[in-house]
Amino acid sequence: MSQISHGHNNEPATIPDGDSLHAPSPFLPFELITEILYRVPVKFLIQFKCVCKSWKTLISNPEFAKKHFSTFHHHHHLLLSINDALNNLIVKLYSFPSIFETPPPISTQVSYPLNTQSCFAFMVGSCDGMLCFAGSLNTALLWNPTIRVFKRLPPLEKYTIFGFGFDQCSDSYKVVAILCSLSSSDGGSAYVTEVKIHNLGTDSWRRIQEYPFGIPSGLSAKFVSGTLNWLASTHKLSSYAIVSLDLGKESCQELLQPDYGEVNVLSFSLGVLKNCLSIIVHYEEGFSDVWLMNDYGKKESWTKFLCLPFLGFPHVLPYGKVIYIYDDKEVLLEFNSELAIYNFRNETFNFPEVPDFYGWPEPQIYVESLISPCS
Repeated sequence: MSQISHGHNNEPATIPDGDSLHAPSPFLPFELITEILYRVPVKFLIQFKCVCKSWKTLISNPEFAKKHFSTFHHHHHLLLSINDALNNLIVKLYSFPSIFETPPPISTQVSYPLNTQSCFAFMVGSCDGMLCFAGSLNTALLWNPTIRVFKRLPPLEKYTIFGFGFDQCSDSYKVVAILCSLSSSDGGSAYVTEVKIHNLGTDSWRRIQEYPFGIPSGLSAKFVSGTLNWLASTHKLSSYAIVSLDLGKESCQELLQPDYGEVNVLSFSLGVLKNCLSIIVHYEEGFSDVWLMNDYGKKESWTKFLCLPFLGFPHVLPYGKVIYIYDDKEVLLEFNSELAIYNFRNETFNFPEVPDFYGWPEPQIYVESLISPCS
């Protein structure tokens, strides 16, 4: 190593020789890089594909996408969709702080991939960053708007409602179609209902057991705890049952409802809140209750979570569904085809204005992911 004179005190200093000038750059093992990338937001990972071939290969791997989704702490978004006069689907994404804290909410518009085909569509559900839509041509579509990848499923002759969820037993995503048709016989006509399932990665539907629970109701089934859940009217059309389809066992059962007490139930609807199956119950007296099934499948675990005050007129159902709880004090609701925020600590309402959104938008909770419907 050479020495030179430096400063007034003639203290020796060193300069690197030729070999030191070409020292290798700091090195991180690829395994450590992978662990770091598991904790990076999706929007940056999409950009990081351009860093090098090895990063692109890693981030594009379906196994990496699954591990990233289970490792990364995701932020929830509100996704609203509505069909315009030309049957084009308008889809907008909102961060929850902007819904609850910033007037007006800040949105990001995403382009639905089938708008050029003038195909009416409505949102069925969201699971692990993928959205499921049902179309007017008896088809279902899976779409990840974050990575802009979609897949159309084989068409069906008819359908009543769809459901979408993840089966941990087979480690696969499944779309369920509940089909209902009118059948004629010697004794007259009757509704016949069947259930078909499509496993992501296949190209066909397959039929499962006979459906034993009357006529399905609503537009979509709710995914919670590895099951899809929907309402079905009894054959007398005088009451409704909650039907549960276990995606692993691929069998149906009826869930027992809460004890509503000495009140007259007008109607109710299903939802998912705090990762639990929820029911919003409307009473003839005008008010509504929100119930949560804290331990899925067990009737005794039903608890009354929230009582919503009467707003409106008798026999009118102002509350459509409970969408999201924010900061353990505010709940986002559908109210007369609009969004409403109810602060259940001080019992006040707020109605956020959603610019450029008219009609009855379909709300859905969404999280970003790299998971592809084509993988």
